[in-house]
Amino acid sequence: MKKENLYELLLKDYNDGLNYSGVKGERLANRLTTISNIGLTKDGGSNRPGFSDKENQAKNLVKKWMEEAGLEVSEDNAGNTFGKLTGRKPDLKAILSGSHLDSVPNGGHFDGPLGVLAALEVVESWKDTNFIPNRSFEVVIFIDEEGARFNKGLHGSQAMIGGIKEENIKSLVDQNGLYFGDVLKNRGLNIRNFINSKRNLDNIELFIETHIEQGKILEKAKSPVGIVTGIAGPCWLEFQLEGMADHAGNTPMDNRNDALVAASDLILQINALPKSISSSAVATVGKMQVFPNAINVIPGKVNFFVDIRDIYEDTRDELVGKIIDILKIVTKKYNVHYTWHERLRVNPIPIKELIQKKLATSIKENGLSPISLPSGAGHDAMVVGKQVPVAMLFVQSKDGVSHNPNEWSSLNNCIHSIHVLKHFIENY
Repeated sequence: MKKENLYELLLKDYNDGLNYSGVKGERLANRLTTISNIGLTKDGGSNRPGFSDKENQAKNLVKKWMEEAGLEVSEDNAGNTFGKLTGRKPDLKAILSGSHLDSVPNGGHFDGPLGVLAALEVVESWKDTNFIPNRSFEVVIFIDEEGARFNKGLHGSQAMIGGIKEENIKSLVDQNGLYFGDVLKNRGLNIRNFINSKRNLDNIELFIETHIEQGKILEKAKSPVGIVTGIAGPCWLEFQLEGMADHAGNTPMDNRNDALVAASDLILQINALPKSISSSAVATVGKMQVFPNAINVIPGKVNFFVDIRDIYEDTRDELVGKIIDILKIVTKKYNVHYTWHERLRVNPIPIKELIQKKLATSIKENGLSPISLPSGAGHDAMVVGKQVPVAMLFVQSKDGVSHNPNEWSSLNNCIHSIHVLKHFIENY
């Protein structure tokens, strides 16, 4: 897909009948295209790492658009940007909406920027129709969501809720040998202020993030937009199975302690387990090391990781427990030893049913049928949801492709999501 012609591609099959109530598809297409040209790769993808000049360039561009839309623009000590429109009843708690502008290397053009620009397009529609909402509204740009630079992301949203600890960031080093503190300094920031950039969250009613689905559920349902029921919390387990490395030719099949065969049996059982516990649970083995990794040697040791997720903490933890139980049974069966370590555990963020019902109403009011689905991926809303109520709208993704230059959501679907977002905010 030739993304240098992104504007023309977006408008190619656009239904301009969706241009109503001040929402304009051409404006969104133009802005998505303009941002896509910042960090454009030779493959037609995006490359705007967190805290990079490219991310900053994109952020400054959106800040300019915010100011032109009449927003009061500010930036916190973490580099997060907020564009505020004061509501008719400023004593009410505010609604925030946005996402991020950084990308993975050679990523797509919708993951992140769509959420920021969708929130800004709502403001533009209000400006064009002389509408002021009851609640104050803020467009948010979170910095460094993807974490491509330090292999650890969500730094902007973590900073806003006070979730950054110095011991967790001061030792982070990027691929160029620059420490996190050095990178912050290059952006005019510093670790001490970054850690202490927590915002007063008492005046926030809700944060809502519009994001591409990064999956195929909406596409299969032929639905442009969906309601996220919850954001899955990952638990990462590291397993080490140790048997006996031996000669592949001289060791009979019934006298082996093959660590890889044991791991294979375990992995097959892990793959089948989630559906017996929860319809939204998943488990993935995506990284494995085999030792000594030789053609003619029985594998003596295997290391692998299991990524376990669900939107419900109790079923996620039940799945973790059952996987450990299977580990013990399988290793006994094949006479291999095991050790395991928990490397990560993040609590899932369920979306309140009342919020989901309000989103369903907004979808119906726009002539669409509500469809609900979980989010298996982490987002800034997952972090913010630890402290304040959150909501998420998913936009249909073509073929479920994401983090790839071929990432695509049609302009029609994007604009449908903006109309839903607009109605939701106006009536919350």
